[in-house]
Amino acid sequence: MPLQNAFFPEYPSRASLLFLPHGVRVLAAWLLGWRAIFALLPGVFIVFAFLAGSDVFTPSRLMAIVIAVTTAPAVFYLCKWMGWDLFPAAHKRPCWICVMGVGVITSFLVSGLTNLAFGSATAEYIAYLIGDLSGLFFLMLGLYFAFRFMERRA
Repeated sequence: MPLQNAFFPEYPSRASLLFLPHGVRVLAAWLLGWRAIFALLPGVFIVFAFLAGSDVFTPSRLMAIVIAVTTAPAVFYLCKWMGWDLFPAAHKRPCWICVMGVGVITSFLVSGLTNLAFGSATAEYIAYLIGDLSGLFFLMLGLYFAFRFMERRA
């Protein structure tokens, strides 16, 4: 956020335009399935508590926490239910484009549902959407280059 505020000082929203945790949510849901909810919940709650203080227990913030930790696993399980099992398995290679696709769908859902929970303006929805999509893209890009570097070193 400090870097964002330096480049966009007039930007009125508190939403991050590069929200890397969305990529973490998607990867955790892909790797852990429903267990990602319990893995992500402490961190999401701590961040909300840090930012909102005692207001973390307001219904809108609690709903946003639930949305943040359940949407990505729900989308992966919905895909599996529709016959498109994207979860990792020893006998198949990961479909990274598919994981990105689920991340994009999840971003639209999380942005929209969070916007509804907070009753925010449309500009907030766009900001959340941009932050989620850019965070997912740059996290995956960074992992791609990290894995490539590790593969060359081995």
